[in-house]
Amino acid sequence: MEPSAGSWCGTTEVCFRLRDPDHRLTSVRLESGVVQGDLRYREDTRTWELLLPRPPAHRIEYRLALGHPDGSSETGDHSVLCCPGYAEPEWVHLPAADGQWRDLYLPLPAVHGEMAARIWSPATPTDRVLVAHDGPDFHRYGELGHYTAAMIEAGRVPPYHLVLLPAGDRLEWYSASPAYARALAHDVLPAIAAELGTDRPVIGAGASLGALAMLHAQRRHPEAFAGLLLHSGSFFRPRHDRQESGFRRYLRIVRFTGRVVRDREGPAVPIAMTCGTVEENLANNREMARALTDQGYAVDFAEVPDAHNWTAWRDALDPHLTALLQKVFN
Repeated sequence: MEPSAGSWCGTTEVCFRLRDPDHRLTSVRLESGVVQGDLRYREDTRTWELLLPRPPAHRIEYRLALGHPDGSSETGDHSVLCCPGYAEPEWVHLPAADGQWRDLYLPLPAVHGEMAARIWSPATPTDRVLVAHDGPDFHRYGELGHYTAAMIEAGRVPPYHLVLLPAGDRLEWYSASPAYARALAHDVLPAIAAELGTDRPVIGAGASLGALAMLHAQRRHPEAFAGLLLHSGSFFRPRHDRQESGFRRYLRIVRFTGRVVRDREGPAVPIAMTCGTVEENLANNREMARALTDQGYAVDFAEVPDAHNWTAWRDALDPHLTALLQKVFN
């Protein structure tokens, strides 16, 4: 069954439709992090339909949950509805600079683990380094590797090494874990520096829990970092994020974010922060951006018209990461 037949987004309204000419379904529900609701069947058009005010987003990722007469249900394929005003970043289609990939094995005694980092190095020698949490996903879904090579080739940013760190035990490592922050600062970054022949502090990048973990590491080991890119950080605060209280490391996170927000000064570096206009993390990101600014961080905070997803983070790389790279690496 065609999942989004006739769905559209206008300037003020958005409509979701599903064709069902024989009325075989008993229910259709919209599932999305942006909007939700039940579609109603229209006999005149033989379609299920839901009309809603357009949310403050340029893209809506969604699925339709389908109910059948026998009581069973299924969820349709992932779909995306693009609204007026949305366009892919131009760098997605630009040619890439020459470079080479290599793997670096990294033992992590502080967390009783290990990882294999993936490193891209440009043909032009450089001592600049950007290190990304959730590296394989940031490369595959957020196109960070192509962004890096394309922007270097275009001369928009200085040449730099890109290091993709796999998440490992993500929910443990990225939830304000002192052990992981120690592993990153004392094991991972020194090994990368030795491999690349540099002693220069890095720019750290992350999204969601990966952003939280990068800020946490920078607060505990500021000497290792020259700047941060933080997309939609999971900076949970009790007054904003009680819906996250079932997460097993919720209390550790809120203790950390509480300390940061209460601090009057911090180990300030330039930061690019972004967060979607329609995501739950917006309130805590606004609060964190204000706190870090008050502590002397040079914060570029942008609210982007999307939700909590890799495409939103990809689309925000330029101009926000671009400006950060120009500021820190020039």
